[in-house]
This record gives sequence, structure tokens and C-alpha cells, in this order.
Amino acid sequence: MAKTSEAYVRAGEREVRISSPDRVIYEATDTTPAVTKLMVAEYVTSVEEGLMRALRDRPTALERWTSGVRPGMKLATGPQDRDADAFYQKRVPKGAPDYLESVQITFPSGRTAEEICPTEIAVPVWCAQMGTLTFHPWPVRRSDVDHPDELRIDLDPQPGTTFADAVRVAGVARELLADLGMTGFAKTSGNRGIHVYVRIEPRWDFGEVRHAAIAFGRELEKRDDGVTTAWWKEERGERIFVDFNQNTRDRTIASAYSLRPLPGAPVSTPLAWDDLAGLTDPHHLNLFSVPSRLAVDGDPWATIDDVHHSLQPLLDLWEEHPVELNYPPDHPKMPGEPPRVQPSKKVESHWDADGNRVEGT
Repeated sequence: MAKTSEAYVRAGEREVRISSPDRVIYEATDTTPAVTKLMVAEYVTSVEEGLMRALRDRPTALERWTSGVRPGMKLATGPQDRDADAFYQKRVPKGAPDYLESVQITFPSGRTAEEICPTEIAVPVWCAQMGTLTFHPWPVRRSDVDHPDELRIDLDPQPGTTFADAVRVAGVARELLADLGMTGFAKTSGNRGIHVYVRIEPRWDFGEVRHAAIAFGRELEKRDDGVTTAWWKEERGERIFVDFNQNTRDRTIASAYSLRPLPGAPVSTPLAWDDLAGLTDPHHLNLFSVPSRLAVDGDPWATIDDVHHSLQPLLDLWEEHPVELNYPPDHPKMPGEPPRVQPSKKVESHWDADGNRVEGT
């Protein structure tokens, strides 16, 4: 059968051209058929309601897998990964359509860039045409790119823990938020983790929101001994890590309804809390199942924008224990930050009987 050279996908009021629509992006698995480039674009339109709620008016980086997803393929995370198969696009690509809008953002280094800012569904569909699977929106709106309107709680299972552990901790997080007068909205990461989002008033800068996330993680540690905020992997143990640094400038999380580059085309899927509590295998939430779920049940995050909470209760907790933790390695060194040295590699000083300093570990 001859391959089709192009196809068109209806996206709102526009027709978006899809080149090489038959290209296989996800290979077939034991439980799912192969997924083509056209199917990815059609998936994007099928989850328009939820996806645009997650992306609208937010600067958004693109995770582009232009050759599809195959075992052993690598995502570039820095200049050292020149032979990688996929990459992050943080600036508006060349050849972008005239209806694509952008906004200027500032990186931790002080450099600036024009980043895609989706305002209509045709934009994510065009991004899918460019090989995008996962959308990484900033926690800000383009009207104020320096003050987040989201607190993002990333529950990251460590080796020796399970998705069930993450579900348990998410339930504890929900209770903690309720005690603080906040409402959290949960979604799967598309893999083993869980993300809990809280809409906040855009009054605080990235540093303050990050401190609020640290304070939340510390309170969560008190309620569940299977939780850790330890930045260094060697100190985390078999616990769920609260990745507070996901609230740092230019650190982003896969959006709601984003595909993930894993076999079976799993989706980062918003869930009602009761549904999350009963979920055993997040990989069942994929390109094939999520659109019908959204069409029948609606978006569990439909009310997420109804209330924007004050961050003050968490900032008050931070002030009770304002001890700084490490920033990501690509971030400039910050005031009060501990040394960026693995605990096992720190060199301690000792003195011998003659008063001479002796280095050791």
C-alpha cells in the first residue's frame, strides 16, 4: 500500500497540514496497536478541552521526538547530548505559522527567549506536526511571566517504591492541602509518578513558590515516613521524593493530556481523587483510552481555575524552618544554598595530635 504524503487535521477554525502522516511514532505493543503521526495529531484535537485548559496563555517548551519513540532512544538534556534522538524546543521554531503567538521569558541565566504561547488548538496540532509529544508549560500566564499561578507538587517514586506508594502519598497530600484551606487537582505523570496542582494567586515570585513547595514537602514527611525531600538520590532511600525544584524558574512538568515517550503512548491524565485511589496501572490511560474518557466523563480539572489560593499558609510554614535546599545543577548558585556536593563525596577536615589538618571523607 502506498504511503500518504500528507493529510489535514481540522483544529478549531483551521486546517493543519500533517506531513508523512503514516510515519509510525509508537510501535505496537502486546496491548496497543501502532500509533502514526496522524493519529498523534488527531489525539491532540480529541483532548482539546483539557489540553487547552493546561496550555492556554502559558509559555510552553516542546519535547520533540521527530523520529518517533523506539527502545534505546535518548532525549537531549544538555549540550553534551549531541547524538540524542529527541530534544526540548524552548524557542519558537523557524517556519511557525502566523497564528502562533509567543511571549518572552527569562531563563535563570538572565538570557531571554521567545517561547510558544498556545492560544488555540491549532497551535498544539502544528506542534504535533513538528514531532512534539509532550508539552511543558510554565506555571505562569503570559500576562505576568514572573509570578506563578500554580504550585506543582511532583511525587516521584524512587527505586524500591511503587505506583501504589505514590497513590497513597497523594492521598496524604490531599488531606494536608485541605488542612491548609487549599484544593489540589491530581494527574498521573504518564509513568509511575503523580502530580498535584494547586492554583495560587499570582502574587509571589518563583523563589517564594519554591519555598512553599519545600515547606509542603517537609510537612508531608511528618505525616508519612515514606516521603522524602532529600535532593541527593543517595539519601532518598525507598521513599516518594517531593521534587520541590519543579517550582524553580524554567523547570517544567509534562502538561495534563500530554503524551509521554513510552511504549503504548501513555498520557499524563487528570483524575478525580476517587478514581486515582482505585487506579492500579497508569499505563492503561493512553492515546486510545483517554479521549473517550474525556468525552464521556468530562475533564476532572474543569473547575481548577475557579479558585486561586493564597500561598501564605505555606510561606508561614517555611518561615518556621527557613533552611535552604539545593537548586538544580543548571541553576546559578543561590544565597544560602548548601554546597553542591554529594554527601558521600564531601571532604571533612580532621586535626592530628600536632594540630595539623588532615583531609578525609
